[in-house]
Amino acid sequence: MIRSIVVAGACIFALLLVIRDGRVMRATGLTATCTVVQQGTDGSQLAACRPGRLEGRPDLTRRGCLSAGTTGTYQYWRCPADQAADEATR
Repeated sequence: MIRSIVVAGACIFALLLVIRDGRVMRATGLTATCTVVQQGTDGSQLAACRPGRLEGRPDLTRRGCLSAGTTGTYQYWRCPADQAADEATR
């Protein structure tokens, strides 16, 4: 009885760690993802972002990025040199 409770607790703990890490959520498309598709000579970046099923399209304006348009499922952002837009916003 105690052993099954400990095993169940360990499984729940491991599941919480995996979800908190965020990689599984991004890989399954539940959260938004952004990747740098072009690097400028001045260090600026063009990021392509896909919406997540749970949160929709990311908003990178808080990082100083400007929207560069939408094509299909991707939304493009121009980010200044001092910003790293290769991570999804949460």
